[in-house]
Amino acid sequence: MRALISVSDKTGVVEFARELVSLGWELLSTSGTMKMLKEAGLPVTSVSDVTGFPEICDGRVKTLHPKIHGALLARRDLPDHMRQLDENGIGTIDLVCVNLYPFRETIAKPDVTMEDAIEHIDIGGPSMVRSAAKNWESVTIVVNPEDYAVVLDELRRDGHTSRETRLQLSAKAYTHTAEYDMAIASWMRPQAGLPEKLFLEYDICQPLRYGENPHQDAKFYKTLKKAPYSLATAEQLNGKELSYNNIQDANAALNIVREFTDRPFAVGLKHMNPCGAGVGETISEAWTKAYEGDKTSIFGGIVAFNREVDLETAQMLKPIFLEIVMAPSFAPDALELLCTKKNLRVLKVEMGVDVKEQMSCVSVNGGLLVQNQDLSICPLSLDQCVTEVKPTEEQMRDLEFTWKMVKHVKSNAIVVGCGGMLLGVGAGQMNRVGSAEIALKQAISAGAAVRPQLVLASDAFFPFDDCVTLAAKYGVKAIVQPGGSIRDEDSIKKCNELGIAMLFTGERHFKH
Repeated sequence: MRALISVSDKTGVVEFARELVSLGWELLSTSGTMKMLKEAGLPVTSVSDVTGFPEICDGRVKTLHPKIHGALLARRDLPDHMRQLDENGIGTIDLVCVNLYPFRETIAKPDVTMEDAIEHIDIGGPSMVRSAAKNWESVTIVVNPEDYAVVLDELRRDGHTSRETRLQLSAKAYTHTAEYDMAIASWMRPQAGLPEKLFLEYDICQPLRYGENPHQDAKFYKTLKKAPYSLATAEQLNGKELSYNNIQDANAALNIVREFTDRPFAVGLKHMNPCGAGVGETISEAWTKAYEGDKTSIFGGIVAFNREVDLETAQMLKPIFLEIVMAPSFAPDALELLCTKKNLRVLKVEMGVDVKEQMSCVSVNGGLLVQNQDLSICPLSLDQCVTEVKPTEEQMRDLEFTWKMVKHVKSNAIVVGCGGMLLGVGAGQMNRVGSAEIALKQAISAGAAVRPQLVLASDAFFPFDDCVTLAAKYGVKAIVQPGGSIRDEDSIKKCNELGIAMLFTGERHFKH
């Protein structure tokens, strides 16, 4: 029995090879791997001695030879194949342990050159992997050090690997080469200026009990690149496993949190929309504002913070029925208190890092919609004011707050706030005035009637002046919206009549 070993990832390979030798296997190898095996005192034959041909072209050509690929591809159950091997002096190779040049790691370097990237494209390795994987009925192919133990256990027990294991290893091998080729193509195509072709690669993160509804199957996959504000890399410190809907809602909450970095911030969320949010001098003050904004809707909701949760905040959270609490960290006594609620999911999420451009994908029947995530947010200034009345400093702070919040509410979206506190949310209505009415009524019911400085934000322009008229009835003193309607002047005129300040950002934030 012969095994060919030639690996870039040398984790555990010496131990694997040593065990093969102890089981009576002959080892074949190439250059760097062979040197390591010899230094470990293992008997190993050079591939060049098998082929009768030296490695050439700086090692680019060493295993591309009939005495290697014939040994891998010949079907043991076909006498004609075996006769041809005998006639050409080719012995079979029964196990291949190969993994490929580190192309991903190479192109991840900020200063990588085209020459360096090209030199890290493996040719012989994938060819051997594919040959061995194709002939899986007779050849065992191992591309991942994690599979060494399984292979050795079966060889010790049975003297050979099982058919089921060889099939699984073959599938893993083709996955390995597919990922490798996809990485190369994804990098090469932009270099060549070719039209975009989208390759997606995700690893299983966890199977889910079900999807949005119990009759729907679901799984959670994660990208290969680590992303900030991500549930895929969050550490769950307490509670039941996450559901499909939990993940959707929690992700929406994290997208809101990353808008706020300069002050302590808290947000409560239900069904992909915020139901309370606040900024404060402390995280407990921020939570108090978030909770007071809508005590009813937060029941069974999700809460996220942009600062460490302290004991004072945890004590306020504990009596409330919540699904998830997320934060960058938890004080030990706060975590201990929250963990007394065995079903409460407590998640530690990496935050405070730069948010780089990310791709957003939405499945549609027979296709996929792809766009960059909406990570921009237009900073507000008095230069954007289009009315005679100008907002006060306090109103500007609240306009900034509500402008960041309305971006994350389902369109048509209207939010109302005051004092760094979200008071009313109108989400997903078929007309904008309907959303405004919901948000304004909710703000009044939250106790805003005594607040003289209500502000309102809209995710898109006002097609008519009816939202301005309605806002004035509820005491709104300042409005921020994108502008851009052919009837903008109607809204500006109405604001001037009613003594309302209004800013145009020139930037909309639809969220369907």
